[in-house]
Amino acid sequence: MLRKYTTEELLRMDVATAANSPKLPLVLVMDNVRSALNVGSAFRTSDAFAVRQIILCGISAVPPHREIAKTALGATETVAWQRFQEASSAITYLRQAGYAIWVVEQAFGSTPLQAFKPDINQPLALIFGNEVSGVGDAWMAAADGAIEIPQYGAKHSLNVSVCVGVVVWEIVSKLTLH
Repeated sequence: MLRKYTTEELLRMDVATAANSPKLPLVLVMDNVRSALNVGSAFRTSDAFAVRQIILCGISAVPPHREIAKTALGATETVAWQRFQEASSAITYLRQAGYAIWVVEQAFGSTPLQAFKPDINQPLALIFGNEVSGVGDAWMAAADGAIEIPQYGAKHSLNVSVCVGVVVWEIVSKLTLH
């Protein structure tokens, strides 16, 4: 018979230990994400998968924010983050730090998520865009490529927080299985 783990059996780290634990060479950029709830979900996913950092651009809400806290459940204390008002500043920062920049977007020439192979020798920045208009033009122009989640329904879109979860899991599984 199956039995759920108790909270004690999960051996959860305290905030300080989690914040200082080893992280994957992966940064998420939230580009003009309108919903603070979606930003909070990105923090929670980033905590779960040891993402190095979140960059918040444009109109994306920043901690402390009530709606971020509601979905992040404390992950704003364990995941490093910074804010850039302009995409150009974030692009410069990432390039100077040696990151490959890949947008997550439905675009001509995109790579299906399941076919994407991250370079384990180069840190990776994944750019997630606005819930209506997608990734901004500056990111599209600067990107090394686009990753697309194949979709088969009528809507051809996912909530950005769901998209973050799907993409991060796929990338993390590829980075950690080497």
